[in-house]
Amino acid sequence: MNADLILFNGQFHTVDRENPLASAVAIHGGRFVVVGTDAEAMALRGSGTQIIDLKGRCVIPGLNDSHLHLIRGGLNYNLELRWEGVPSLADALRMLKDQADRTPTPQWVRVVGGWNEFQFAEKRMPTLEELNQAAPDTPVFVLHLYDRALLNRAALRVAGYTRTTPNPPGGEIVRDANGEPTGMLVARPNAMILYSTLAKGPKLPLEYQVNSTRQFMRELNRLGLTSAIDAGGGFQNYPDDYQVIEQLAKDQQLTIRIAYNLFTQKPKEELTDFKNWTSNVTLHQGDDYLRHNGAGEMLVFSAADFEDFLEPRPDLPQSMEDELEPVVRHLVEQRWPFRLHATYNESISRMLDVFEKVNRDIPFNGLPWFFDHAETITPQNIERVRALGGGIAIQDRMAFQGEYFVERYGAKAAEATPPIKRMLAEGVPVGAGTDATRVSSYNPWTSLYWMVSGRTVGGLELHAEGLSRQTALELFTHGSAWFSSEQGKKGMIKVGQLADVAALSADFFSVDEEAIKWIESVLTVVGGKVVYAAGDFEKLGPASVPVLPDWSPVANVPGHWRPTSPMQTQVHHCSGPCGVHSHSHEKARLSNAPVSDFAGFWGAFGCSCFAF
Repeated sequence: MNADLILFNGQFHTVDRENPLASAVAIHGGRFVVVGTDAEAMALRGSGTQIIDLKGRCVIPGLNDSHLHLIRGGLNYNLELRWEGVPSLADALRMLKDQADRTPTPQWVRVVGGWNEFQFAEKRMPTLEELNQAAPDTPVFVLHLYDRALLNRAALRVAGYTRTTPNPPGGEIVRDANGEPTGMLVARPNAMILYSTLAKGPKLPLEYQVNSTRQFMRELNRLGLTSAIDAGGGFQNYPDDYQVIEQLAKDQQLTIRIAYNLFTQKPKEELTDFKNWTSNVTLHQGDDYLRHNGAGEMLVFSAADFEDFLEPRPDLPQSMEDELEPVVRHLVEQRWPFRLHATYNESISRMLDVFEKVNRDIPFNGLPWFFDHAETITPQNIERVRALGGGIAIQDRMAFQGEYFVERYGAKAAEATPPIKRMLAEGVPVGAGTDATRVSSYNPWTSLYWMVSGRTVGGLELHAEGLSRQTALELFTHGSAWFSSEQGKKGMIKVGQLADVAALSADFFSVDEEAIKWIESVLTVVGGKVVYAAGDFEKLGPASVPVLPDWSPVANVPGHWRPTSPMQTQVHHCSGPCGVHSHSHEKARLSNAPVSDFAGFWGAFGCSCFAF
């Protein structure tokens, strides 16, 4: 047997405890056939074998996000301006103004998730007046976590919010002294007002949605992601909103492996939805690139406890148990795996009461199920999860909301939120993810940084000792595979498993903690095929696809803000030609990137003051 691809002269961290390190792999038929030394891999070299010298790069299994809204995010990616990682509000507003000038009527400028004010040098949010100055005529919608959205005057007009518009259930339209909407929408106690307002904006046509999804997958590949479990989402209807991803799968254009859960959209009709789906959808239908994964993360609307640490913890309605039980009973009868969004321990206790009641009548008996988030779960409830054979998918929402959590619940409570170490000690399956794209960033390195350092994106230390880098990596690879029932199939660099790897721009195991945030992939391989390549390996990867439409924010700001290469950073401030606001730039100390590369990015927004 000759290998299709050999990667050698690398530092492979396999996540396989029986064979933790290797220098080379050989791949045949999309799977690893050798994981070992250069000589062992080269023994399978043939005339048609592609051979890549990794030049000593750190290589890890392809990252797997256990909770990502990839399908919905892909449909909208080309519509959204990303503020993820942008170091100052002044620069964020400059980006917004630039995009407003490029955006044609009737389109909106949308900043949807992945940022907070603590990442900015100014440590504050934009004001409504700043949005109106940056975009006087183009509608602007800026989503801030799960708690609020900012709309400029143009967006208020097209959304139809006036002084006579009543507050919707669970939300507030903030008004001035004269009763006129100011442009601030507040979620109390859930985010429906935010999502329903966002849905008022124009959608991309089908052709552009295909392009948008491909752009999003390429951005994820750039960050070393090769798999994701799609958690459904609000305003993501099955099967209508799955046409694009199914077409890409049919055309063999998926570069991320996706397992998708079905998310009900109809309050009080959830059981009808799941009965219909269990009759018409075969569990795990599809293949290794696109496959069905069960029910959730919404099972019934009354069981959704949206986390918004700016607001008091909401109590779930008394009807929750009566509505959740028949849905869970049906799913267990049909042997459908399920997942359930749950933030607070108080909610989890009541949900577990329902699960245990169903289990007494219809034993779960190994049926995969899990909670998503579980920020404040107690040791007692972790034990209850373990007893029912469940898992917990954790996300980095505290990296974006930790400051608010500490203000409400105290620093001591934040030290184990979520209590990942206790989950692992109890033997509960744990998988890592981001919950992107509407609150957290989709960047897995932001999540890995948070797990290792214990710090938020704004630098607040939540706990002094994070997870080891090895454990954090395990949760984002092998750990997440359990949540799509693919353990043993992927998540390790191991003979027989799917050949998904990422060669990194820096050594995750040795760089300073702050540098973890800037790691990306220079070579991403899925199923033995190169899907992304950069730097020394650029010629080995597929060419990028032109962005459609050409006014898309992605054409100018193609994803998470980054310097041109991995670095440690220092913040300095300036108030020169870039504007009246003092703002920060990232100073490269361990980078070989020329200053002109940085100036090229910031120069697009009128900044030329680089005091290196």
